[in-house]
Amino acid sequence: MKDVAERADVSSSTVSFVLAGRSDMRIPDSTRQRVLDAARELNYRPNLMARGLRTKSSSTIGLVSNGIVTEPYASELIRGALTTAHEHQQLLVVIEAQNDRATERRLVQDLISRQVDGFIYATLLTGRVNVPRQLTGHPLVLLNCWSSARTAAILPDEVQGGAAAANALLAAGHRHGIFIVGETPAHLLPAEGRRAGVESALVQAGAELGGVIACRWWPESAFDAMTAFLQDHGPPQAVICMNDRVTFGVYQALAAAGVVVPDDVSLVSFDDSDLARWLRPQVTSVAMPYADMGRRAVEALLSTQPLKGPERVLMPLRERASIARFGS
Repeated sequence: MKDVAERADVSSSTVSFVLAGRSDMRIPDSTRQRVLDAARELNYRPNLMARGLRTKSSSTIGLVSNGIVTEPYASELIRGALTTAHEHQQLLVVIEAQNDRATERRLVQDLISRQVDGFIYATLLTGRVNVPRQLTGHPLVLLNCWSSARTAAILPDEVQGGAAAANALLAAGHRHGIFIVGETPAHLLPAEGRRAGVESALVQAGAELGGVIACRWWPESAFDAMTAFLQDHGPPQAVICMNDRVTFGVYQALAAAGVVVPDDVSLVSFDDSDLARWLRPQVTSVAMPYADMGRRAVEALLSTQPLKGPERVLMPLRERASIARFGS
């Protein structure tokens, strides 16, 4: 800064005001331009560590990931956060703890030592978490997880997503013989929310859920469960798969039994992963709004009005070719 001041023939304080973008100081435009030209000619870069000591802000956000970095699909959470941090002239530092508490404690302490301004704590699986004690007292937003009713958290709106899935079938005239495929235990937040949304939308339309074809959220289990159901009951009118991996197994079971999607069975799924677009016919799926969630986490962390409690982000429906009108 001293070199810039000498080149522009001004004081160091004038350089500081100009480079900080201060508009409340009476600095002539010609002087301001001279400072900017000198800074450019000297390739001036601010000392961020010194600035941080002075302003008590490092313009840095620490994102603590548990499993997200290793899962390409969920990495949209990070992309949304990165893009938004850049828009706000913030540096986002991402660390991956891989669900190891000792590693997590060490990495979090490293971020604290580097004086990051705040933290985003993100998980691959949606559910309740125990936040590292070191984060107590630091600005914090949870991403795709929650801790308590008072802790700022960004979550997908699973209930709304379940209603969107049911409404897609209702709009095509389906009222009966609608089955959920996949386990729906109360302790699994996505399953509980999605089922609640499905049942609520069906009841409001005067319809009802035919039942649940229970299986793990994995292709092999879904294949076995759907094969057994077809042998005992024949094809359902429509199915709502708890995720796209379940859909993959269901597609294989239906094809093996000579049942055609959507001519014989209409189908809607969740997650909108690459599988939903790769399968034929392509699958109507309720998307996880990962990029929007990452964006909202950064915005909430930087807001002058801190978020109090969970905020739920809408899950959009991606309509494709796996639903046919009933009776057509």
